Amino acid sequence: MWKENITNINEFVLVGFPTAPWLQVLLFLLFLVTYLFVLLENLVIILTVWVTGSLHKPMYYFLSTMSFLEAWYITVTVPKMLAGFILHPNTISFLGCMIQLYFFISLACTECVLLAAMAYDRCAAICWPLRYPVMMTTGFCVQLTISSWVSGFTISMAKVYFISQVVFCGNNILNHFFCDVSPILKLACVDFFMAEMVDFALAIIILVFPLSATILSYAFIVSTILHIPSVTGQQKAFSTCASHLTVVVIFYTAVIFMYVRPQAIASFNSNKLISAIYAVFTPMLNPIIYCLRNKEVKDAIRKTMTSGQAIFLRDSLC
Repeated sequence: MWKENITNINEFVLVGFPTAPWLQVLLFLLFLVTYLFVLLENLVIILTVWVTGSLHKPMYYFLSTMSFLEAWYITVTVPKMLAGFILHPNTISFLGCMIQLYFFISLACTECVLLAAMAYDRCAAICWPLRYPVMMTTGFCVQLTISSWVSGFTISMAKVYFISQVVFCGNNILNHFFCDVSPILKLACVDFFMAEMVDFALAIIILVFPLSATILSYAFIVSTILHIPSVTGQQKAFSTCASHLTVVVIFYTAVIFMYVRPQAIASFNSNKLISAIYAVFTPMLNPIIYCLRNKEVKDAIRKTMTSGQAIFLRDSLC
């Protein structure tokens, strides 16, 4: 399938961030430290949920799944971006580009569905607290998680297949730091109408349906909170979903601003900056948001880190 589509191009050149050499070094260090920090914080959350019995609840199972996703999400794009600060030119094969695009879209689509599943979990906990243990069983949580991954990776397979079929006319300069839909289609010269339509249609499905489910869940949550007589009770109920709501707003704001902006205000330089925020700094913020607004998670992380330090000191002294 791939060789049939490689007519005049068998590799792309990623432009990345063309700047002065000293700024290249500075950006390399900035993104490297950010990448390692994201991996570390998500690993800490996964381990904390795994070893802390009090966090063995649906809400935290979803949180650890999200952390696992975020770690892979940033790994898809950042290592190749870091290579661009060192290697000139920074090339990627056609097959490698399609693989990177596939995993990038798949993980983004999976996050859309996973955020909707997390919204439903918060809705069930707040609106039907007595029925919550029956509604959100471990088996059902596993089903929601698997459905998120399967739907994201299945839809992306169709998107990337049609994008891989477009014909390029010799220009292989990709004005981006990773393989994204718009920069790739920008290089196509013929036969990309179908790829655009399929990409648009599937993007609507994977965005609108999970977003609608998320909005509906929060409509029920707001309605339930407003019927709580005490202000303290309202604040306590809202605090259980405030972190998730913040992450949802950041995620969809970045997605809409990247892919739904009017063409007149879009430029590849601004797209690269927004993509860097979306692909690098958003995964860094999400674990911080969840931890800062959740005392139970903060206490569990502090306890896990303290236990880890104690074990390390004990082993080093023995």
